[in-house]
Amino acid sequence: MSDIVSAAVEALSAKLGDQGFDGTAKFVIEDEGALIIDENGVRAGDDDADVTLTADADTFQSILEGDTNATAAFMGGKLKVDGDMGMAMKLGQVLA
Repeated sequence: MSDIVSAAVEALSAKLGDQGFDGTAKFVIEDEGALIIDENGVRAGDDDADVTLTADADTFQSILEGDTNATAAFMGGKLKVDGDMGMAMKLGQVLA
């Protein structure tokens, strides 16, 4: 597992807290790996998910740090969403 994925797991776990996520989402960080968010929390993995969000490492980090709005990244083509768009929006609300 890359250092970037490890750091992302830690950062997302801190944002998510104890609440978990009602569904399954996968973040793919291009050239680094993937992580899963579900009712059990956040972990590195490449399992099937309800929605898959894909971005490069810089975009992903910027979204995590709150410097880039996920919707703006999606509209600008920096964040790709495949699958349940409603689940993606729900995830955005949980992590905001």
